[in-house]
Amino acid sequence: MDREALLSRARNRGVNPLVYWLVRGLLQPFFIFYFRMSRVGREHIPAEGPFIIASNHRSFLDPFVIGMLTRRPIYYVAKRELFANRLLAWLLSSLGAFPIERGASDQQAMATAQAILERGDGVLMFPEGTRTRPGPLGRPKRGVGRLALETGAPVVPVAVFGSEAVRKGFIFRPHKVRIRAGRPLTFPRVDRPSPALAAAVTDRIWPCIQLQWEWLGGMPSVRRVAVIGAGSWGTALAVILARAGLDVDVGCRTAEQATHIRETRRNERYLPGVELPADVAVVRAADLELAHHDLVCLAVPPRALPAVMAAHGERIPHRAGVLVLSRGLVAPLGTLPSAFVAERTHACAVACVGGPAVPSDVLAHGAALVVASADAAFLAQVADTLAGARLDVSSTRDVTGVELAGAATEAAVLAAAAASVAGPNAAGAAAGKVFAEVGEYAQSVGGRPETFAGIAGAGDLVASVVAGEAVGAVDEALPLLAAAVHDRGVEAPALSGLADVVEGRVEAERWATALMTPTPVRRRAA
Repeated sequence: MDREALLSRARNRGVNPLVYWLVRGLLQPFFIFYFRMSRVGREHIPAEGPFIIASNHRSFLDPFVIGMLTRRPIYYVAKRELFANRLLAWLLSSLGAFPIERGASDQQAMATAQAILERGDGVLMFPEGTRTRPGPLGRPKRGVGRLALETGAPVVPVAVFGSEAVRKGFIFRPHKVRIRAGRPLTFPRVDRPSPALAAAVTDRIWPCIQLQWEWLGGMPSVRRVAVIGAGSWGTALAVILARAGLDVDVGCRTAEQATHIRETRRNERYLPGVELPADVAVVRAADLELAHHDLVCLAVPPRALPAVMAAHGERIPHRAGVLVLSRGLVAPLGTLPSAFVAERTHACAVACVGGPAVPSDVLAHGAALVVASADAAFLAQVADTLAGARLDVSSTRDVTGVELAGAATEAAVLAAAAASVAGPNAAGAAAGKVFAEVGEYAQSVGGRPETFAGIAGAGDLVASVVAGEAVGAVDEALPLLAAAVHDRGVEAPALSGLADVVEGRVEAERWATALMTPTPVRRRAA
């Protein structure tokens, strides 16, 4: 069946009653017993007349699951590719599906949905436009708002939770699926709504879907952020997130620092020339009400993490996530910052950030960052939040690689500075050898080589050298890094020598000269 025939069938004939009720009769007990499906708010679905169901979209099963909410057929759009097979096209059309061109403004599909509503039936819309998983809900498109205005049909906000975990390959697992419907929303009928008006109506519908989603236990979107640490990176992050429309609270170490920044709206000591947006709240860190925040960012050096976690770790709510921006290792055991934080909080998940991000340059020109977390849902949430702040963000599960790449960058920059007394060649050799040694150590503990080769490693190193970034804090962390590498059994003469320089046992020039001394080449006998 061609597309025109499928759209015509949805507009004029509707579902095949025999096929529809037969399939429903088979699926409903299967969903209830195998997926332990629960349905909340069925009374909000109109018993007669037109209505629009607006729902989040996590799985291809969602239309069938949502169909169990209603006691009459509903119609829904599906991507055109699903109708390529003639038999599948007939089945989907018999169940109420009609094709849509994704990624484009499909006027024919919208006209079909409007015709279905005009005759008094229900239409299912997914404002996200495609499946979004894992993590929080995606961003809605304005199509549902336009359809609601053009038809005047009530919109029922619905959330589906758990459907994305049902299928693994071709296997359907007995995972619990939950659905919740909220009270219908009504809007005045407008013949030709403007794009701005349609977007405004969608923005009114979407929070109601988010409410159902969060009631079911879904990960909330990030709305309010706490930044603990008012240094250069903490201040820059607060400005970036505030520009993205989030509510940001900055926690300073002392009340005096908080008062000064709050009154002047500047942090001249750490980020001169940058004015904080008026809606960024600046308080003493101890006064932050962390229970009200969706994301807590720890923008402090590794040496401050023990005190910060002792003061605030228990106050971070379970529903919030933590983003760690510390670079280096935490004393006294040389623990990676994200692991140190994860052991001392009940937060839902922990992530870290890597990549070239000189704070002042981030505000002026943006940045390319790597976000890492073991939790896929939280990883998607943080990446989406930072992308919303107009940053170029890539994601990885390689937490170890990203954090050790940051430590390697700090150590390599320090190595270059220490070896510069012997000339630029020695500085370059020192940085390269130290960076390579830490990279070898990272691979031995699970880090990926591509992390060091990418922007979290090589990119960060180049940016730090070009910016002439100060690395005072690494003086304390470097002996910890050298000890961790030694304990792992990784040969790292350049890193060990640099640790001796930092601790005053060896002169920098002597160490740099030794790095440039040729190594005897062993030749095999012919």
